[in-house]
Amino acid sequence: MNIKQDFPLLQNQNISYLDSGATTQKPKQVIEKIKEFYENYNANPHRGAYTLSMEATEVYENTRTKIAKFINAKHREEIIFSKNASESLNLIAYSYGMENLKKDQEIVISIMEHHSNLVPWQKVSRVTGAKLNYMYINNEFELSDEEIKSKITDNTKIVGITHISNVLGTINNVGKIIKYAHKKGAIVIVDASQSIPHIKIDVQDLNADFLVFSGHKMLAPLGIGVLYGKREILNNMTPFLMGGDMIEYVYEQETTFAPLPNKFEAGTQNVEGVIGLGAAIDYIQKIGYDKIQEKENEVIKYARQELSKLNYLKLYLTPNSQNHSSVISFNINGVHPHDVASILDSENVCVRSGNHCAQPLMRFLGIDSTCRASFYFYNTKEDVDRLIKGLNKAYNMFKKYIGGK
Repeated sequence: MNIKQDFPLLQNQNISYLDSGATTQKPKQVIEKIKEFYENYNANPHRGAYTLSMEATEVYENTRTKIAKFINAKHREEIIFSKNASESLNLIAYSYGMENLKKDQEIVISIMEHHSNLVPWQKVSRVTGAKLNYMYINNEFELSDEEIKSKITDNTKIVGITHISNVLGTINNVGKIIKYAHKKGAIVIVDASQSIPHIKIDVQDLNADFLVFSGHKMLAPLGIGVLYGKREILNNMTPFLMGGDMIEYVYEQETTFAPLPNKFEAGTQNVEGVIGLGAAIDYIQKIGYDKIQEKENEVIKYARQELSKLNYLKLYLTPNSQNHSSVISFNINGVHPHDVASILDSENVCVRSGNHCAQPLMRFLGIDSTCRASFYFYNTKEDVDRLIKGLNKAYNMFKKYIGGK
């Protein structure tokens, strides 16, 4: 089965796309579903009593139900649509963190967090007087049990944790972290942006209080995200944005808000994004996570093997392959990652270079930036071979300047 046949861009361009951690390519099934919406039932959901609007409402709300089943949420109203994981995390920080934290209570996050699960907590900490503490990785780029237990204390009220690091590819044992945090009386927010494209998520099994992800990292369009929250917590939170369908009644001096999920979905929503996300979920389920992981594991194992042979390369990844997923960060010693990425681009290999929205992690590692190759199930060993060829080209161009042989 040639998966790439389903992806128009990968068919139309002779590239090795290794930046799926930033955004995935979109299969024709998703593109066609969006086209179908605009050609057949484009209208504003929840706004009209006419048939077309009611049809738009039905497809919009059916996708909410589909997502609830996809992550095994107990109630469909626990699914809130947002622009992306960043907006979802900000919603939690402002609507839950600002309202519930008190002076000297603790927020605990890992040093691996994306800025979106870090900067909002800095603001919450400054406003509420709560302390922001970090769990640090060990020499194997993992969180040890000792580190987790030493940082999550009886005074910890919020724990934020990435399921898979967008820089290191480390898979964090979020189930264990959630269980321990709950024993200490804390709620847990899981950033599943890098995990849900690759790993089946069951929020009830994890017992996560909140879980967020972006659609565009799992084959859906840009601009659509999901916030899952336990119903009893969401019911007690105040809205983050105001206006549109999140309103119940408005008087001159006061307003009442609609019940879940509407009270967190202000204004006209990204309906095409929601429909595209539903189509992406259909596509993922048709292939199956077992098949996705089988294909990815084969390619990532090969990539780890071949990259480790390059003695001029510094790899930032755990040696424990069972705790590693789809991301590999690396540097050519003495060469700026942007230069490496540019040379790879000349070989039609697409990787990301920079700090990957994780500057505190970069400083902890003693570096400014890395190159990052991130894989998905449409990648092949041939993509890895092209990456290796491009890296050898980059090294040979710079070796006389960096003392290489």
